[in-house]
Amino acid sequence: MSTPISFFTSTPAAIRLELVTVRGSAPRAEGTVMYVSAERIEGSIGGGRLEFIAIEAARDMLEAGSRERRLEVPLGPEIGQCCGGYVAIAMDFLDAAALGAEEARRAADRNALPSVYIFGAGHVGRALSDSFSLLPVQVTLVDEREEELALCRAPVRQCLTPLPEAEVRAAPSGSAFIVLTHDHALDFIITAEALMRGDAAYVGMIGSDTKRASFERWCRKSSAPVGRTEHLVCPIGAQGSGDKRPEVIAAFVSAEVIARLTPVAGPVDPQLELLGSGGLE
Repeated sequence: MSTPISFFTSTPAAIRLELVTVRGSAPRAEGTVMYVSAERIEGSIGGGRLEFIAIEAARDMLEAGSRERRLEVPLGPEIGQCCGGYVAIAMDFLDAAALGAEEARRAADRNALPSVYIFGAGHVGRALSDSFSLLPVQVTLVDEREEELALCRAPVRQCLTPLPEAEVRAAPSGSAFIVLTHDHALDFIITAEALMRGDAAYVGMIGSDTKRASFERWCRKSSAPVGRTEHLVCPIGAQGSGDKRPEVIAAFVSAEVIARLTPVAGPVDPQLELLGSGGLE
C-alpha cells in the first residue's frame, strides 16, 4: 500500500487559516484550522462559499508574498450562505521550516488520540478498520492469522500474535476493545481480560443475547478473576438496522464506540479531522 505524500513536505510554503472568532450559527467551531498551498489543501473550515473565499484569499497572499491577514466574513445571503453567523479567520504564512514544525506537532497530537483495538481480522474486523481509520483514533487490528491481516487495506497498525490478550494488557488506559475473532472461546478470554482492566472506555463483543448469556456463565465458572460483565456491550451496534453486511455493522459500531470515547478524549482537535487533502479541491 502506497503512503500518501504529506501536505507539509510537498510544498515550500502555505497559509495557515484558523477560525479565531465564531458568532452565531457557523459550520465549524473556533480553533478549526486548515492549510492552503498553491496546489493543495489540508483540512476544512466548513466548506461552501466561506471556504472558497478563504482559499482564494490565502492564494492571493501566497502570490503577493504577504505574511499575515485577518479575514472577517458574515455568513449571510451576501455570500450565498444561510448560517446567519459571523467568523473571523487569522491567516499566517508558513515557510518550509514552519510547515515541518506543524507536521511534528500534528504527529504528537495523533499519538495522544484514544486507542481502539479490534480483535479479529475477518470481514467485520476489516470493515471496522476501514471505518475507524477515518476517525480521530489510533487503531490496532489484532489477529493470529497472517493471511487475514494481509487482506486489510486500511491504514491501521496490524498486530500478528498468538496471544491477543497480551495486547489488552499493554493497551493504554481509556482504550476501546472490540472483540470479534473466529473463535468463541478466544472471544471470551479477550473480553474477560479487557473487562478485568477496569479502565476501558468500551468493551464490546460481537454476538447475540445468547452469546452474552454464555459468556456470563463462563465467567461464573472461571477460576480466574473476571471484570464486571455489566460493563460489556453485547450485542455490539445493537441500535443498528439489523443489516448484517460488514460495512453496515461497522458503521453502527463505530458510532457506538466514538460516543464512548468522545468524553474520554475531550474535544476533537480540529486539525486532525482531515489527515489528507480536503476542502474545495
